[in-house]
Amino acid sequence: MAVRTRLHHPLPAPRPLRAIRPLRRFASPLTVLLLAGCAAVGPDHVAPHPEAPARWADWHGGDAALATPASPDAQLLARADWSAFDDPTLVRLQARAADANQDIRTAALRFAQARVQQAMATAQRGPQLAARAGVSEQRQSEVGAATRMIDAIAPAQGRDAIIQVLSDPFTLYQAGFDASWEPDLWGRVRRSVEAAQAGSDAARAGVRQMQWSIAAEVARAYFQLRTLQAQRHLVQADIALSRDALELLRAKVGGGLLDDSAAVRARQQLDGLEARVPQLLAQEAQAIDQLSLLCGARPGALNDELAANASATNASTITTDDGEPGRRWPDLALGVPSELAQRRPDIAAAEARLHAATAQIGVATADLYPRVTLGASFGFESVGASRFGDWGSRQWTIGPSLSLPVFDQGRRRSAIELRELDQQEAAVAYQQTVLKAWHEVDAAVSAYVAERQRQQHLAKQVTDSRDDLALANAKYRNGVTDALPDLDAQHALLQARRDAADSIGQLQVALVAVYKALGDGGGTVSSATPR
Repeated sequence: MAVRTRLHHPLPAPRPLRAIRPLRRFASPLTVLLLAGCAAVGPDHVAPHPEAPARWADWHGGDAALATPASPDAQLLARADWSAFDDPTLVRLQARAADANQDIRTAALRFAQARVQQAMATAQRGPQLAARAGVSEQRQSEVGAATRMIDAIAPAQGRDAIIQVLSDPFTLYQAGFDASWEPDLWGRVRRSVEAAQAGSDAARAGVRQMQWSIAAEVARAYFQLRTLQAQRHLVQADIALSRDALELLRAKVGGGLLDDSAAVRARQQLDGLEARVPQLLAQEAQAIDQLSLLCGARPGALNDELAANASATNASTITTDDGEPGRRWPDLALGVPSELAQRRPDIAAAEARLHAATAQIGVATADLYPRVTLGASFGFESVGASRFGDWGSRQWTIGPSLSLPVFDQGRRRSAIELRELDQQEAAVAYQQTVLKAWHEVDAAVSAYVAERQRQQHLAKQVTDSRDDLALANAKYRNGVTDALPDLDAQHALLQARRDAADSIGQLQVALVAVYKALGDGGGTVSSATPR
């Protein structure tokens, strides 16, 4: 019997474990809520697959002669490489711009902000814990709300004494901590983290886009500068030649062999050539300033670097003795068309923004459902410091709280509709970005192919002009003609070289446009760390 009595009347649990008992009352409903929160509400993001042609030439506007030519090497430009220009100065300028350009730094800071926002969203997953402490001097009112209780229960003769005691000033000491955790029942936090992650991906792609754009702008401005320097060099050579021709004509006019009209026309030609020099110098200064700005440098900081090897650059990359460019121009084997979306950072950013907009629908949808928060607090409270911290001064609360939306004039439904419209706008923006990319590639390829055909004809013109000069020079040396036909042939050769130099400069800029349109091929953002 003694054993049976002990079984039916077990010993009470130790006092410190009493705080666990309330948890048992909430265990079953809490388990149901946690099991209900296995799936996140709202639509899941599905990565779009933009349409692409089987061949680049299949999507081409304009004459078929300007479409992308076929090439057996389909991966030649699968990832554009600026080193293909074989120009150390260009490589140095692009490295400097990548490190010091303010637009790249701004994009990098936006990426850093996006990562911080992602960390803030992720922090919502775990419990929140806060400590508190305080000490205050207080006094209760003698005629406040508390006196109603005293009037009801205190004897009339003792009322004033009780109120006097309660209204005496006292010092209240408090310390403890509060803990709370909201189970992600409907995936609100998961969708928030998903949206923040997509925002971080968009910012990362934005850094890539800015880096690639700045690199292309540096190359474009650099080649324009080198073309202007080559043009000025050739114009100055033509000016010297024109002055020699003018002196010869004046001598003939003085000897009565010619009238003044030939000398006047030669003077007009010389004036026109001399007038081009200040214009070219101004354009050079503008190009140097643009490069300085792209590299984050003050005006004039790059003068020595850009002028030191100008003649060498003009001689090696603008033209050679036979009128051909200093290196072989690449065939446009652009890789696989379906990979364009993977190489363009602006398309990656547009897809990430679409992903974020889709996740925000789930965040808004979760607000339609109840929110449960599990809270607990524990601390000590004591009037006076003598017993503060005693086990008897402890106080605690524990239990869930429920927030259930009932009626809000349709505000939450409208928020969902707004997020859905944002998603549709992001989808349209993505489609527009992809379509714009195809047009940029086609336009850049057409310009490059057309300029390359033009350059080939101008190179042949340089060769023909050089042959004509050799013939005129032979006649002059043999006494068949005077020096004027030889000077005219030199003028024609210089003009042909100026046209060829301009074409090669435009061809370089066109190739830069092709590189820019192809994208960075999935580059990194390691060089864009915020400072």
